[in-house]
Amino acid sequence: MEFKTHVLFKSAWKCSWLQHMSTQKPQLLPVSLHSTLLPMSAPPQLQELCSTVMSTVGGLDDLELSLNKFKDSLTSSLVAQAIDSSKHEAHARRLLSNGYILMGDIKKEGRVMDAQTFGLVADSLVKLGKEDEALGIFKNLEKYKCPIDEFTATAIINALCSKGHAKRAEGVVWHHKDKITSTKACIYRSLLYGWSVQRNVKEARRIIKEMKADGVVPNLICYNTFLRCLCEQNLKHNPSGLVPKDLNVMMEMRSYKVFPTLSYNILLSCLGKTRRVKESCQILETMKNSDCTPDWISNYLVAWVVFLSGRFGKGKEVVDQMIGEGLVPNHKFYYSLIGILCGVERVNHALELFEKMKRSSLEGYRPVYDVLIPKLCRGGDFGKGKELWDEATCMGITLQCSRDVLDPSLTEVYKPRRPEKISLADSSVAKSPQKITKYVGKMKMRKNALQRRRKRNQIHVISLTFVSPTILCQMTISLDHYTVYDQPGQLGRGKWEKLGAVLLVLRVS
Repeated sequence: MEFKTHVLFKSAWKCSWLQHMSTQKPQLLPVSLHSTLLPMSAPPQLQELCSTVMSTVGGLDDLELSLNKFKDSLTSSLVAQAIDSSKHEAHARRLLSNGYILMGDIKKEGRVMDAQTFGLVADSLVKLGKEDEALGIFKNLEKYKCPIDEFTATAIINALCSKGHAKRAEGVVWHHKDKITSTKACIYRSLLYGWSVQRNVKEARRIIKEMKADGVVPNLICYNTFLRCLCEQNLKHNPSGLVPKDLNVMMEMRSYKVFPTLSYNILLSCLGKTRRVKESCQILETMKNSDCTPDWISNYLVAWVVFLSGRFGKGKEVVDQMIGEGLVPNHKFYYSLIGILCGVERVNHALELFEKMKRSSLEGYRPVYDVLIPKLCRGGDFGKGKELWDEATCMGITLQCSRDVLDPSLTEVYKPRRPEKISLADSSVAKSPQKITKYVGKMKMRKNALQRRRKRNQIHVISLTFVSPTILCQMTISLDHYTVYDQPGQLGRGKWEKLGAVLLVLRVS
């Protein structure tokens, strides 16, 4: 559930709310079922207004009555603060009904709705799953004294495509194509994104072809959107096709003078999800040998999958090469890799990576200390944990982890244990030497009996005689000592198969 606005019916509030929403970009945040407490330094007017707005007792009439009793003036800044403070509290159903009432009031009062306000309304309705209502308002914009032009058409198309309703957005494009001629590039990007949300590679490729035919050259954003769609589909249905299909798209990008540095990162991210270490390292080397120099994100994606696969030497090599090339990564690069190494019980490697982080003169060491110190202490290395604690204290870093983790009497030590090998000599279920000798002798007897059986059933070929079927029928000899193969292929195909003869083999019984 998401919060867009809290509709109030006091005239001053409505004016301030409309003014605020027409100038503020909407933010969509999840609804919290717990009370959002205002800071103690909040003005009393703001606290009173928020308590009135966020009250769950009574209906809309009670809310309007409470606002009418509000003594202070409703300024635009006060309304904006109240909206920001109460955005986690409103229920989606109540907001939706309030929005419909507000739209009705705008129509009754003859107020003019501008294109930006309609864009906010359409975006809110689509994200609440009410795309039919958004399209209904768009078709009846003249009732709100708002024209259907390139701005409103683009707004409804963008809103629909943001949630994957590309087919319905294409219907709007078809009916109003004469109004969006000046925004074709924006419309194509929205449609491409809409089909990509559905992971429909066929339709996304069709949009790119239509762009080229219409004279709109796809840019890096378009190709990256298509690549992400292609990667997600291959990731689900054909992981082995990730590299070849994406490289074909990148060759097409180069033909349009679009350099796919970020596109390689999309491919590396998907390869990491499938734990394809070899392909990831090959892509990184391909980037180094081409005109797309890898950035620290590319190296991070490769080091991430290499560490997860347990190839710690290769991961350290990737990090060292990146530092040697002069790339300065973000502190999140070290945060994530140190967390991975701690998760796979390689704290020593994590400490080495932390030393490299400190040598790079990056700031923001507190989260790393908060991870390493408890990990070391729970692993039994209280001395190293105490050393890191003192080091952080000398640097003036306030740690979130408790100092109690340094106390061996309070911290339980978890050491990884390998399963012990069970010796047959020390086992209570070990067999006696007599039983083992008897078992070995029995297995030898079975082996000898099997060899004798095979030797007795072996066919000794004394003579090979090729006889036509006609002569065989006229023979009166006894065939007790002969084996007739009417299918010559049983002893291997030969020339007799072409002659149509049967093979007589004299067998020694």
